[in-house]
Amino acid sequence: MISSASRVQNRVVRLTKAPPSFVRYVHWHNMRSLSAADLNPAIQKVQYAVRGELAIKAEELRVKLQTDNHDLPFKKVISSNIGNPQQKGLDQPFLTFTRQVSALMEYPPLAELVKGKWPQDVLDRARELQEEIGSIGAYSHSKGVPLIRKHVAKFIEERDGFPSDPEDIFLTTGASAGVSLILNVLITPNVTGILIPIPQYPLYTATLAQYSGVALPYHLSEAEGWSTSLDEIRTALAKAEKDGVVPRALVVINPGNPTGAILDKSTMADLVRLCEEHSLVLLADEVYQANLHRPDTHPFHSFKQVVRELQSPIPLFSFHSISKGVKGECGRRGGYFECTNIAEDVRALLYKMASVTLCPPLSGQIGVDCLVRPPRSNEPSYAQWKRETDTIHDALRHRTRLMAQRLNSLPGVSCVDSPGALYLYPKLELPDKAVEEAARLGKSPDTLYALQLLEETGICVVPGSGFGQKDGEHHYRLTCLCPGVEEYVSALENFHLNFLKKYGGV
Repeated sequence: MISSASRVQNRVVRLTKAPPSFVRYVHWHNMRSLSAADLNPAIQKVQYAVRGELAIKAEELRVKLQTDNHDLPFKKVISSNIGNPQQKGLDQPFLTFTRQVSALMEYPPLAELVKGKWPQDVLDRARELQEEIGSIGAYSHSKGVPLIRKHVAKFIEERDGFPSDPEDIFLTTGASAGVSLILNVLITPNVTGILIPIPQYPLYTATLAQYSGVALPYHLSEAEGWSTSLDEIRTALAKAEKDGVVPRALVVINPGNPTGAILDKSTMADLVRLCEEHSLVLLADEVYQANLHRPDTHPFHSFKQVVRELQSPIPLFSFHSISKGVKGECGRRGGYFECTNIAEDVRALLYKMASVTLCPPLSGQIGVDCLVRPPRSNEPSYAQWKRETDTIHDALRHRTRLMAQRLNSLPGVSCVDSPGALYLYPKLELPDKAVEEAARLGKSPDTLYALQLLEETGICVVPGSGFGQKDGEHHYRLTCLCPGVEEYVSALENFHLNFLKKYGGV
């Protein structure tokens, strides 16, 4: 009788004599494939509605439109789901000054070809940056090019009236990378709580899920123009204490996303004092600071300014970006954050973490320099820059006002006329039959509404469930970036009336 050991030995001998291809087959046959179950479980919890189900469906429809025999009832997909101004179909014009400086940085010999044709201040700016940076194909300092950080600090000083230190500035791959870095270093998994506004930009809930932080939601008041309530924040803090969660930071988005609300200075001061009271770090997301539709009545004030005026010791991180405002240079991935009242040892750790990714893209850093140093009134590029930026501001202001008026005229719709940012966030009163149909399909009611809107009109929006809302409420976010606003709003109106008719009215 042959023993088990002998059988194994014989099998090994046969395998060693087998062709290499057969041995590899045996290894492959026994290999276990990578599956989602093998991945970090925190990643499974990440949700990012702006690029979620609706955006995926929109891309499928966009591909289908390119076929000859499609049966879609619209001619194009309108991407109203994301603040991406220069996206094809939205086509917000780029700013000439930024692109000319960028072109010269990409290909310095171009300067000889455009000498006498392009404004001298463009040539001077590119030359100054080239002398500091050299080739943009090389890594920069991990915090960003020192000269550009000096320019950011000067921009902040001129905006706020208080000093800014270039060593407190970190250039980043868009504001999102800065937010992710700060949340990463603040969070102790499953212990640390971060106060976030509801509705909020999904970056925050997604990043908290990624790093196993605990979201501490505080609701904004829609009835009061999406104002920020300290009572709501105190309620969230009390719940955190009851649940054994340690609150570490307060996130404020000003101007708001998706709401467009702009904080007044009195409320900002109250928030700073609350952070003092509870030893909270303040994260000020201020990427829409240039998107002001009624600046005379709703001006922007930075939290850096308020903190300095109050002589407050609270730790503050302030974020800005080249993706919003009137620049809309989303694809360049440029941004920065400023550290205020941040201890030296904490800054050193932030630098260490920033060094892991070597440096932000140089093209984005060039964009930041153009953001914080636009042409001055006595420079050759100024007239064109002023004309281009005024045109974009006027278009955004007009679309926002018109869309809010028309949406508010619809039955079952109420919409705050946003004084800032790039969006509207209308509230929907949906028929009971629509709510029941959504439940049958396993979807939120506003997702059902948004999916049918997309399938019937080609307009892609984001359901309010992706931003957070009170139980039983329904919203959606849409951008104010779409050209042909009359046709666009008419499509929204017709769909809404047909939706109500289909499901039996409000």
